[in-house]
Amino acid sequence: MPEQLVGVLDVGAFSARLVLVERGGSPVEPALVHKTRLRLDRALDAEGRLSRDGIESIADAVRKANRVMVEHGVQTVFPFATSSVRDAANARQVVAKVARATGTELRFLSGRREAELSFLAARRWYGASAGPLVVLDVGGGTVEIAAGSGEVATFARSLKLGAREMTRSWLRSDQASAKRMDALREHTLDQVRASLGDAGELIRGARAIGCSKVLRQLARLAGARPQRDGDFVPRTLHVEDLRRWIPRLAKLPVDRRAELPGISRCRSRQALAGAIVAEALLTLCGERVEICPWSTTEGLLLTMLDGEAGDLRLIA
Repeated sequence: MPEQLVGVLDVGAFSARLVLVERGGSPVEPALVHKTRLRLDRALDAEGRLSRDGIESIADAVRKANRVMVEHGVQTVFPFATSSVRDAANARQVVAKVARATGTELRFLSGRREAELSFLAARRWYGASAGPLVVLDVGGGTVEIAAGSGEVATFARSLKLGAREMTRSWLRSDQASAKRMDALREHTLDQVRASLGDAGELIRGARAIGCSKVLRQLARLAGARPQRDGDFVPRTLHVEDLRRWIPRLAKLPVDRRAELPGISRCRSRQALAGAIVAEALLTLCGERVEICPWSTTEGLLLTMLDGEAGDLRLIA
């Protein structure tokens, strides 16, 4: 009997998520979603190496995903790890140890490829009639920006401006000073401006789309409807919302931030840096961003369903 399901296993800082979709189907209605929680942000030492416990937690999550795949007779799954593993100082050793323990070799996508896949996901979600798009993805380690008028991004960049990394580099204290926040804002603006280069004309006037958990949570904080209301509820985030919330977040200790709408406990420490980075992005790429429920994982699934899984331009 032909294989009926294909999938993606996405190993990130806070979870390992297996998404299975029927061949001929769509990520809109996945056949199964299995998630194992992780806390890789706590498993990094001062030198940026993932600890033994962190590696074992990844291996355990992969084992659980493998059992689900066996139960459902799934063979075609693309297992990849995001920047939380890719950028670790011992990334190669992590991949090797997990492979020995589970039989599954985690792969890495370049930041540029992640940007292209997020763009594909947003384009399919909104359709050709949406016109030119600029797609923003604020992750823990990196920020991806992609833009274009067609199905394929004509501009794609990845910058080391992720919420987790900016917290580690700029906002180590729970209650950051205005000086440190201003410095992070200027750093982000400078980095994004330099990255955009001659793409300003392409991005100017494009419809801004946000494809990340960070932006979804910030939109919820600013009043967007909760995720339980479904993916098809329109959600937006305005730069003025961020400018109101940033000083409030800065005054709150991490445990109090986790009590706010949309801010999960595991992401509460990086919420302030995420908001400052998002503010800078919206300043340069549009005053308002629409929140898309799809991102890199769905872009990968769409690529697999299109029969192009061999053209993922992986990096070791």
